[in-house]
Amino acid sequence: MTLGICLPSSFSISPIPKTKGSITSSSIHRCFCRINSYDFVVVNKTNKKKLKPCKNYFLYSNSCDVKIPAAQIGAAELEDSTTKSGFKNLVWPSPDDEIPFWRREFPTWDVNSDDSVNAEKDSDLLHIVHATAEMAPIAKVGGLGDVVTGLARACITRGHKVDVMLPFYECIQRQHINNLVLISTYASYFNGDWIPTNAYRGEVSGISVIFIEPSNHFFKGQSVYGGSYNELEAYLFFSRACLEWMQVTGTQPDIIHVHEWQTGALPLLYWDMYQDLSLKKPRIVLTIHNMEHYGECSQEQLSKCGLDGSVYATEDKAVDDRTIGHNPERLSLLKGGIVYSNAVVTVSPTYLKETLCSGWLASTLLRNRDKYSGILNGIDSAMWNPATDVFLPAKFDAENFQGKNVCKHFVQRGLGLALEGTSSGSDRVPLVVCVTRLVAQKGLHLITHAIHRVDELVSSPSLSLSLHVRWLVVMVSHHLNKLYLDAACNPIRGTDVLIDVSIINAGGQMVVLGRAPDGRVQREFENLANLYNQGSGIRILLMYSEELSHMLYAAADMVLVPSMYEPCGLAQMIGMRYGAIPVVRKTGGLADTVFDIDQGSQPELANGFVFEGIDQGSLNWALDRAFSSYREKPNEWATTLQKVMKVDNSWNKTAGQYIDLYNTLRVKW
Repeated sequence: MTLGICLPSSFSISPIPKTKGSITSSSIHRCFCRINSYDFVVVNKTNKKKLKPCKNYFLYSNSCDVKIPAAQIGAAELEDSTTKSGFKNLVWPSPDDEIPFWRREFPTWDVNSDDSVNAEKDSDLLHIVHATAEMAPIAKVGGLGDVVTGLARACITRGHKVDVMLPFYECIQRQHINNLVLISTYASYFNGDWIPTNAYRGEVSGISVIFIEPSNHFFKGQSVYGGSYNELEAYLFFSRACLEWMQVTGTQPDIIHVHEWQTGALPLLYWDMYQDLSLKKPRIVLTIHNMEHYGECSQEQLSKCGLDGSVYATEDKAVDDRTIGHNPERLSLLKGGIVYSNAVVTVSPTYLKETLCSGWLASTLLRNRDKYSGILNGIDSAMWNPATDVFLPAKFDAENFQGKNVCKHFVQRGLGLALEGTSSGSDRVPLVVCVTRLVAQKGLHLITHAIHRVDELVSSPSLSLSLHVRWLVVMVSHHLNKLYLDAACNPIRGTDVLIDVSIINAGGQMVVLGRAPDGRVQREFENLANLYNQGSGIRILLMYSEELSHMLYAAADMVLVPSMYEPCGLAQMIGMRYGAIPVVRKTGGLADTVFDIDQGSQPELANGFVFEGIDQGSLNWALDRAFSSYREKPNEWATTLQKVMKVDNSWNKTAGQYIDLYNTLRVKW
């Protein structure tokens, strides 16, 4: 008995030798030789019939217990090639490993790269202090932490002095802080008491960090947010403690840069209290990373930090416009920060336009329009660099993609996903990655639909035939759900072979990495994980891992960002840096950084797939175009991949706009 198999375009068909025992993948693999042709001829020499071009196959023999899709053959070649290409020490992971591959030990990463050598140096240097609730990587929840670290490092490389002031959360792992020392002990006021407070200095990612540690229960817990203390009151304390430390130590920075509602009270405290004491030099910049979080506060709570809360309960100061006429009216720390800061920045030009047109803070922003600007975020090109990233199993750059193929195969192996072939035909399986907080802003219904959609494209019916075969050729068209069988079924005494032919269509794979702060949403995604994680195409990982996020971006062919609104977004920029084409909804910073490949008005900018609606059909339209391009236009895809990897979304490019803003505000003594 001889079987012929139609393979992808980079392979020819060869006869499978007769065997007395089971057919093995290695015995089949030895029969293949490479050609560059789309036409395949049946193996059986009694029939010279030419077959239609074919771009996929899948053969399964129950009787021999062998499953040999093109993906596995390509995977074997890839693993063999890694040995010959300098990756011989690579240990391939398995989902059965006792320690998951993203929790292995990694080398120490020196993020003080050569970027600092090439960065533009400023002659008129500033002292900048950031007061923030987050900082990557030691206290990171979302993009805020990345922005603080990236902007601080970019300013340092330009020659400026930068300090970051951060609560000393109990959950911070001290071994990740270099040269940590106690620099001062002082008292800071809160709710009628002066709270003994320690200030430590350490170094994180090349940045000087001052950690504020009160002696009370504030900032205790196993995570940055969600401790057993009142978070709003803790950040009111922190805002004053930062200024109190500057006063007792005589520190007079040029700029105090505050972020989000958590430090929104600091500008009020500075101008109505500390500026009348000894802090005269600093000017205040507020960056709003997300208008959704207002810092809703009662007058009594604000009074606990030493201010008279009733003074700020006016429309032109800090009253929450949503509560006007209610009893009681509330305050908004974010609104107060807008009013009292010297300059207000949001994180993309498009988000600036959106916030001036809608949202309850629009009237406040319009009244302060002369000091409100939009500066696009960047990414830290040293921390996010596939050529040096210590978390990756193989390094790569825009000129050499081989390492990216290895990263994809590594992640597929480690997560138990079906392995992809290495040919350029339609056996190519795109991997979609979504790294996000699972909150409504991020388009939860579209993320859920994307999971279903990708699973639909992966799943398909199967056809089982019990045949007496002389030879059988199986072809699967690259058109969805079209199966072609060519067989000469001549009975052979005593020879029954059960062939299970699974239709392969334009499917893909998807990995979601993130967690939901809302218990209801978390449970919904847990149900999805239970439904899909046992298959070979979908993985829903309800956690956050910095190491795994790097690996996923490196493995991804596409990065999905279907946000309802997105002030800036870093995922699309990180994805491009790591060779993943973005599929995004047109909003906020996504509209400023991703331009549709199929809209030819600005071909030089085209770098992704964009949709505008919030419905499932709009997402399908973008995903289907992306999948089709990946599978049917591999050369164009590779060109786009190289192009997006060369896009400069670094902080070195955008930090200059912040420096210019700082210089317009500074007071020279």
